[in-house]
Amino acid sequence: MKLTRNPIFDHPTLRLLEKCKSLYTLNQVHSQMITTGLILHTFPLSRIILSSSAISLSYGLSIFSLIQNPTIFLYNTLISSVISSKNHTQIAFSLYYRILTHKTLKPNNFTFPSLLKACGSPPWLDHGRALHTHVLKFLEPSNDHFVQAALLNYYSKCGKLNLSRYLFNQISKPDLASWNSILAAYAHNATSSSNFIDNITSENHSLCLQALVLFRELQKTHIRPNELTLVALVSVCADLGALSQGSWAHTYIIRNNLKLNIFLGSALIDMYSKCGCLDLAYQLFENLPQRDTLCYNSMIRGFAMHGYADRALDLFNKLKPSGLVADEVTLVVTMSACSHTGFVEEGIKCFESMKEDYGIEPKLEHYGCLVDLLGRAGRLYEAKKMVEAMPMEPNAIIWRCLLGAARNQGDSDVAEVALKHLINLEPQTSGNYVLLSNMYASINMWDNVNEVRKLMKNHGVNKNPGTSLVEINGAVH
Repeated sequence: MKLTRNPIFDHPTLRLLEKCKSLYTLNQVHSQMITTGLILHTFPLSRIILSSSAISLSYGLSIFSLIQNPTIFLYNTLISSVISSKNHTQIAFSLYYRILTHKTLKPNNFTFPSLLKACGSPPWLDHGRALHTHVLKFLEPSNDHFVQAALLNYYSKCGKLNLSRYLFNQISKPDLASWNSILAAYAHNATSSSNFIDNITSENHSLCLQALVLFRELQKTHIRPNELTLVALVSVCADLGALSQGSWAHTYIIRNNLKLNIFLGSALIDMYSKCGCLDLAYQLFENLPQRDTLCYNSMIRGFAMHGYADRALDLFNKLKPSGLVADEVTLVVTMSACSHTGFVEEGIKCFESMKEDYGIEPKLEHYGCLVDLLGRAGRLYEAKKMVEAMPMEPNAIIWRCLLGAARNQGDSDVAEVALKHLINLEPQTSGNYVLLSNMYASINMWDNVNEVRKLMKNHGVNKNPGTSLVEINGAVH
């Protein structure tokens, strides 16, 4: 027997609901739904909750409060809508608490993904662990692919990549969503272990290589990668400087007619820039079907890496005429471009314009760029004063920038202050001691060199040997 689709799903009023852009039009459609009795059915109710929450959350909540016995489906719809709205996580968890205290309702596999997504940043990080226990308690079996993918992403954002990998390994037949989640987890954590703009760590290399191995495992399955998969792949190729693999990914995108969206386009621009193919990166940037601030950020970063501050600033100045607005990352990469090429005044102007022109409060990354900019220009006193005047506690990266600048200027007093803070923040990082030791050696202060070596020995710090990656016949070694 052929099943017929319920006509309520295609009701003309629901199509009007999708077109609502203001509270006024939403009110009109809502009134029509009440008049026709459409509001008494679950699916139309879920549609108006979804639409109204996007336009006015309070209106969506008022509709929900009038429902006598909301189903778990309606609760899930509202929780998902609330999570999509910024800074309303508390409301989502209050709705979840109502489910838990309800006599007959219990959360299902559609309840947890939205809540876990909201737990990926402070102050909700600890709630994700509690939700994981609820997944084990309420879901039978507890290995729903979408819930597992949400857990993968949650633990990845918490920096617990080993847990993410463990959860992935528990899935007997991972689907594309699961593969994308674990690949994105590796790509995200690899990028997070990089400092500022182009400093890649050994941990970063390891994560990138593991991501490539995972992608090869994916290729052995019947699952076809999509745009999200390729974004993760291209990102790790960029961090490895693996041009052959990155070019292969670009060819795969073209041959399989994947959409070159802003995320994939930005990742490719970043990859070609980091692999030294700046002309290819700019050609790709120019030919993108659509560009947003993310694409501009990638291209400005590429110019910064290669020392083309003038081209980076020119692109930065084209943002506003293009109808786009600079964000926090735009200002970081633009200031970095100025830092690498001695455009000191331009970099300072960029920093000073953050609050006045863009309404952006400077963060650690911006102060770090400014300290680096002043330090490279030999303006060590100004850099030190900036660190002391910061409204937040300087992190290790900023103190390291100051230490590097002090070393270049041969200023042992500032260098010792910077190292003192670095030892408190990173007592086991050998590079901090080596920077100070090299500075003492350059000005023939050999007793101080010996003191630094003793300090390393007392803290049990060993100098890590340098490592390099090379690409031979398309393989990274």
